[in-house]
Amino acid sequence: MPESIDWPPTTAARPRRRRRLLLILAVLAIIFFGSRTALSNYVDLVWFRSLGYGDVFWRTLSLQSGVFAAFAVATFLILYGSFLALKRAHLADLPAGHTILIGGRPVKFPVEPVLRLFALGVSLAIAAATGAGMMAEWATLALFRYAPRPTGGVIDPIFGKPLNFFLFTLPAWQLILGWLLTLAVITCILAVFFILITGGARALAGSLSRHVTLPWRGLSITFAFLLLILAMRVYVGRFERLFDDHTIFGGVTYTDAHVTIPGMLVVCAALALGAVITAVNAVRVLRGRWLVAAILPAAVCYIAVQGIGWYVSSFIVKPNELVREKPYIAYNTDLTRQAYGLNRIAQREFPAETTVEAADPANNQATLQNIRLWDWHALQDTLRQIQEIRTYYDFPDIDIDRYKIDGTIRQVMLAARELNVDKLPESSRNWINEKLIYTHGYGITMNPVNGFTAEGLPTLILSNMPVQSTVRSLAVTRPEIYFGELTNTDVYVKTRQQEFNYPQGATNNLTSYEGNGGILLGGFLRRMIIALDQSDLAKLPFSDDVNKDSRLLMRRNIRDRVSALAPFLTFDPDAYIVLDDDGRLSWIMDAFTVSDSYPYSTHYRLDNNSINYMRNSVKVVIDAYDGTTTFYVFDPDDPIVEAYRRIFPSLFKDAAMMPPGLRKHVRYPELLLKLQAEVYGLYHMTDPAAFYNREDLWTVATEVGLSEAGQQVTQAIQPNFVLMRLPGETGEEFVEILPFTPANRNNLIGWIAGRSDGAQYGTSVVYNFPKTKLVDGPLQIEARIDQNAQLSGQLTLWNQQGSHVRRGALLVIPTGRALLYAEPIYLQAERSPMPELRLVVLALQDRLAYGPTFESAMAALFGGAVSSLTAAAVPAEPGRGEPASAASPQSAADLNALIAEAAKDLADYQRLTADGKLGEAGQKLEELKRALDRLNTRKK
Repeated sequence: MPESIDWPPTTAARPRRRRRLLLILAVLAIIFFGSRTALSNYVDLVWFRSLGYGDVFWRTLSLQSGVFAAFAVATFLILYGSFLALKRAHLADLPAGHTILIGGRPVKFPVEPVLRLFALGVSLAIAAATGAGMMAEWATLALFRYAPRPTGGVIDPIFGKPLNFFLFTLPAWQLILGWLLTLAVITCILAVFFILITGGARALAGSLSRHVTLPWRGLSITFAFLLLILAMRVYVGRFERLFDDHTIFGGVTYTDAHVTIPGMLVVCAALALGAVITAVNAVRVLRGRWLVAAILPAAVCYIAVQGIGWYVSSFIVKPNELVREKPYIAYNTDLTRQAYGLNRIAQREFPAETTVEAADPANNQATLQNIRLWDWHALQDTLRQIQEIRTYYDFPDIDIDRYKIDGTIRQVMLAARELNVDKLPESSRNWINEKLIYTHGYGITMNPVNGFTAEGLPTLILSNMPVQSTVRSLAVTRPEIYFGELTNTDVYVKTRQQEFNYPQGATNNLTSYEGNGGILLGGFLRRMIIALDQSDLAKLPFSDDVNKDSRLLMRRNIRDRVSALAPFLTFDPDAYIVLDDDGRLSWIMDAFTVSDSYPYSTHYRLDNNSINYMRNSVKVVIDAYDGTTTFYVFDPDDPIVEAYRRIFPSLFKDAAMMPPGLRKHVRYPELLLKLQAEVYGLYHMTDPAAFYNREDLWTVATEVGLSEAGQQVTQAIQPNFVLMRLPGETGEEFVEILPFTPANRNNLIGWIAGRSDGAQYGTSVVYNFPKTKLVDGPLQIEARIDQNAQLSGQLTLWNQQGSHVRRGALLVIPTGRALLYAEPIYLQAERSPMPELRLVVLALQDRLAYGPTFESAMAALFGGAVSSLTAAAVPAEPGRGEPASAASPQSAADLNALIAEAAKDLADYQRLTADGKLGEAGQKLEELKRALDRLNTRKK
């Protein structure tokens, strides 16, 4: 019996069988995983083609596969080639085999075949992972390849490079150098591994030095490669200094410009010198100590640069920081303003006067009649009670827009009634209901922003199912919503099964899809492929309801839809529904191009990303019925969207091609205005000294709001859409405004308006308040409301009687030369989620008025009427805006009627107080006070 067993066996048949088995397993794995990918790609291709974007799919696939193949092959060749070269260099020193004990018997493994097999597997795995990782960055490489030619414009002040270099070239360099650096480290580790297994460990320990000179050659070559890549990385790293954010400002500092950046060139040269030393060591010297000597120049240079930089920063810059950093602060403020579009903002002065005459109500009726009194949270809760009709409907959002109603542009609020399959009864949750019957939502609601019924409910222009309209010019001809914000499931339409349309008394109205959207299922083979992709293999191929003319509607959630078509864009999460002139429903989404490599611009957070450049370059329109998705370019000067248009020429259309019925509903994006307001709070200061000292730092104003738990919290005001006449303008327009306060103060200092209409679309203007005048902010107005005796008493009573007070958002609206503050107050019963408007509070700087309706509050603020807590009309006092005749004496009969009314109110108050109904008693007490006031007025 042999003393040991050789592994693998020496017979020729077994290796051949083993290789054949491995080949079969590899082919089966490729077929299994590849077939799933191929099926998914096929369905995606059909889906892209159904939208008219088949070439977008092919271009994206070709770019991704090209990037994957190029980097996977290059990675494999570099890694496996390095292994073969190192193995050949160390072949004479490799042990012939290694013996281990298995079951008490020695088994001898040949080292070289095992190493080759292991290196092959590891190289393939790393190559595949690298290819996949680089494929995920295909957009960066594609932008580099298709970048437009520089045409002047922004030039960075430090290196003199054009903007395109930072947006397109530098990110690609960083990506490729990161890949090369990773490979260089891996090859160095591989070289060290060969030294260790060939006796190099003893050589490193100082023994057998005459016998182990050869192993240093492989490490020297790989180390030279590493140093060369590090030199290139340091060279490119100089440009990244323009993106650094510091305590005071962002970009290159005085120390960076005079020490760090020149020093990085010296370090780069030292690393290149080290690479030459190690290369020479590989060819001639072959000593390990030369590898240490190769990094010494770079290490010394790096330490010297850091030391000099510390000295300059501490003893030259810090004692005279403003003087030294002044030009670099100017670079930062100028380029940050350009990166976020702040240089396009016009600045105007606003007097912020306090009188009723300054508000000029007579000439600002369009603004006053479009003040939004419906808080969108309150309206959403109310619509869910009065317009959901069935529990499986929902209103996921409320949108604000402007429409022509009876010949006048009015500001309205719209809500799409979507179907939420998650709310279907559990007994109805089956494949037929979810996939074939309950396929779509139905209709929208529309109401004026300040329209209320006598019961405190919204005055609906569009409502119910089927959709009913109170305005002849507004009609919904295609109310079905197959694509929306809650449509998260794929459905099959044009089947033999009738679809649920809307409830109709004891029966349901049924319909069948009439559009051409979606994927045609076709024959059995295509249906099987789609069933496999949709995990519907047990249902779809065997359903008698589905035929060859049926269609699959997939990616019906509009966010998923646009992200699949253009994953390289950033989308505003707040899409809004639009009713066009033809009565069709469409969604409009704002899309942005962003970057984190704009030179000398400060970074800000956008969701989970850090960016320093943003443009609202694209508007996306999604038809709610057939899912047609169109991308319109609204900022052709943006270089990033210009590059994407070169990559995907069929994906984008010019803004001029948007239908007029949709174009008049585009608006300034909320996401952009919020970010611009945050940046503007600091970067409106363009004087370096003021910027350095933060003399005039602004923040977005805050207000009192409700947390998710229902607790009052202080939060930043959200952008507010207003149909108004801007100060200094002649006509009304749809604008989005945000007020500013000085940092850590509550008084207002200015406001920003993003404009949405006509030729002014996309521009914005900032109105500055006089710095010598104290202008109340939202929190101060809230405090004045709380300090008003009548208001606070009434709100306290309402909060004690099985209900609670719900305060809407406080709006700050410029009108004339003054600021008007408006806050709706709702009453909501504890057992009912439906709030009802009970009070409207209006205020100027030095005047507060309120009433149960907007009209009564307006009369109290501008007409001189007495503020009231109930709907009873209260005449004005003489000399307060109404003629004296308004308070003329009444007849004796009228006086007797008033006395009787007062007596009844007193009796009711006493009875309600005894019954413990303090809320209703408070109302009766107020009515009693008003009755007595009217008696006193008439006696006079």
